[in-house]
Amino acid sequence: QVQLVESGGGLVQAGGSLRLSCATSGRAFSSYTMGWFRQAPGKEREFVAVISWSGGTTYYADSVKGRFTISRDNAKNTVYLEMNSLKAEDTAVYYCAAARRWPAEQRVAVRSYDYWGQGTQVTVSS
Repeated sequence: QVQLVESGGGLVQAGGSLRLSCATSGRAFSSYTMGWFRQAPGKEREFVAVISWSGGTTYYADSVKGRFTISRDNAKNTVYLEMNSLKAEDTAVYYCAAARRWPAEQRVAVRSYDYWGQGTQVTVSS
């Protein structure tokens, strides 16, 4: 069983930055595709970013492209989401997710991921 624990959320002013971390258990971390999703009140969970097992391939939602950066440290079993130029519309609970297989064209789909963290709240004040 894989456990994912997010941290780093909080309250920040518009234009500010936050760095989210997701620590995982299990020796298979380096083989997992890792993703970040978010869910705002009253909205469905949406894809933010994904990174391949090696870190060599990344994809981003259009809404965060150029502002957010996903990265991973396989030696630390941790994936990160660096968020810059934050906007009020970035306010949401952010979830870390792991997929046993590279989801390819289904990388934005919630159903493509096998394990989920509990989420961390990010609030951006305008």
